[in-house]
Amino acid sequence: MVAAAALALAWLIDSRFGEPRSTWHPVAWFGRIAAPLGRRVHSWAAPAAFAAGAVLWCSLVAAVAGAAFAVEQAAGAAPAWIAIPLLAAALKPTFAWRMLNDEVHAVEVALGHGLEQGQARVARLCSRDVTQLDAAAVRETAIETLAENFNDSLVAPLFWFLVAGLPGAWAWRAANTLDAMWGYRGPWEWAGKWAARADDVMGCVPARLAALLLWRPSVGVARLTREAPLTPSPNGGWPMAAMAFRIGVRLGKPGAYALNAQAPAPDAAALTNALTVGEGAARGAIAAALLLVVLKVNLW
Repeated sequence: MVAAAALALAWLIDSRFGEPRSTWHPVAWFGRIAAPLGRRVHSWAAPAAFAAGAVLWCSLVAAVAGAAFAVEQAAGAAPAWIAIPLLAAALKPTFAWRMLNDEVHAVEVALGHGLEQGQARVARLCSRDVTQLDAAAVRETAIETLAENFNDSLVAPLFWFLVAGLPGAWAWRAANTLDAMWGYRGPWEWAGKWAARADDVMGCVPARLAALLLWRPSVGVARLTREAPLTPSPNGGWPMAAMAFRIGVRLGKPGAYALNAQAPAPDAAALTNALTVGEGAARGAIAAALLLVVLKVNLW
């Protein structure tokens, strides 16, 4: 029951406090280590860059998972009153629902002060040219970020925690961070290819579970399975399409894709609805994870 109690405490910490400053955040520490390593190899010739990127990915993810395993082992040898807060403190940085929810809500608040303020705020959530976005497109981008990162920032780390404990959760967080840092085309095409594909593989099942949590029975499964693959990401389209159908709006990227294309563009009420749906799905994800942790302990 220690794992379940630690997960519940980690969720409470996230709900109450959100993210620590980057100075104290382990993911930020990891990024500061990984960034210069990636820059050393991304300009190499394709075969060498790909091989080096793969080796660096494996080394960094293995190191993070190994450190998490050591923490988990230490907690296993400690009394519950030490083990529970230790595991909770180590698990919490692998997910970030409170911060995601707050950042998306802040986009609507900023739009209330003007389009430029809304564009500047949503720029914190994406890599698009936000200067070309109108208010509806700003909201589309914010809702898409909420849906996609519902998986990346909550469902996927919970899934891997269930599969492989604390090392699994941290392996996902490391892999997802490396994809965000290296998984781009252009100069990073080959050095980041392993990171991008590994993130796709590790996120495949969680993304579909995230879509299930956001989905509603009145939306046919055929519609979801038809539209989810329209996005360039093999995983991101699943929770985004589920959210688009759930709240009845169009979501898309100009010139790239459109989900639920015949629906209206999102307005302020739609963004608020998306936040409400996301919060309910997040609570459902945590409840399901807690139940499965308890069942796993009892079965084993």
